[in-house]
Amino acid sequence: MARYELLNNVAHKDLRVVMRFGRELGDDIGMVPAFPTEYAELQREYPIFFRKDRDSGEWQSVALLGFEQKENLFLQGERWNAAYLPGAVARGPFLIGFQQQPVGGELRTEPVIHVDLDHPRVSFGEGEPVFLPHGGHSPYLEHIITVLRGLHDGTEAGKAMFAAFDSMGLIQPLGLDVKLDDKHGVKLAGLYGIDRERLAGLDAGSLHRLNQAGYLEGVFLVLASMHNVRRLMAEKQRRLQLQADGSPAASERAA
Repeated sequence: MARYELLNNVAHKDLRVVMRFGRELGDDIGMVPAFPTEYAELQREYPIFFRKDRDSGEWQSVALLGFEQKENLFLQGERWNAAYLPGAVARGPFLIGFQQQPVGGELRTEPVIHVDLDHPRVSFGEGEPVFLPHGGHSPYLEHIITVLRGLHDGTEAGKAMFAAFDSMGLIQPLGLDVKLDDKHGVKLAGLYGIDRERLAGLDAGSLHRLNQAGYLEGVFLVLASMHNVRRLMAEKQRRLQLQADGSPAASERAA
């Protein structure tokens, strides 16, 4: 269970965040939320798909990390093997909440930072300090603030973008059947992608509306990300070969 508290430099003056990676830190996950504000970075490393939220029924986009629920093919020992860390991972134990605060003589709902004190990355002895000794923001916290702003903006932008994609029939189910070798293969269900044929069939007015709204770039970034499925396949095949060779040390490094 999460235990959220409003972040402040008195109660949390000694708070630190563990920066290494590992299964014990919750990094053994097969996919993470992907936000439109980070598509340009994500598409260089991760395949981006869509899926429907089971509770709300709304569309969301995700970055695929592996072919199984608890498989992260970017996780290698205590290292995340990618040049860009998805914002949903980079934010660690922090999230944006909202609180009524007096601004200019009236109460307004303003964004504030909360921290989950039960998050596995929370520490008071190891990792990056959240606050400086005199109480100011550490460089790490300033980075987290930037990450959280991007995620918040991406959440808001994503709702309208995905609704536009859906209204034009661009989001369609994908039957992802991946053949890894003679003995291994995986089928991924419940994932959706941009349908190239439907995109090609859009009239000029629809394309103009997508472009004017700033959504057309998102379409092409999602399509461009698909080549990263091959990267995941190559890493999965490498690990399967290590297991077949029976090399404990090599398998441990790959895990």
